[in-house]
Amino acid sequence: MPAPFTVRLDESTLNALDHLAQKTDRSRNWLISRAVEDFVALNAWQLGKIEAGIAAADRGEFASDEELARVRKKFAPKS
Repeated sequence: MPAPFTVRLDESTLNALDHLAQKTDRSRNWLISRAVEDFVALNAWQLGKIEAGIAAADRGEFASDEELARVRKKFAPKS
């Protein structure tokens, strides 16, 4: 069951939110709830990736010098 939660926004953000709500035929509450859900999911995913990377590093799983050279070459500016 959803729990009430208060959010304070500056006037320009609130106006933009109201404009978006009107244009998308959604309520402020729906838009804010969706934004928070997306933010939490994205940050949970990022933390999971960071933790997995740290665990791999702790196990000594690093890219080889050859793999790093290949990636650097791939993204190096073209002359």
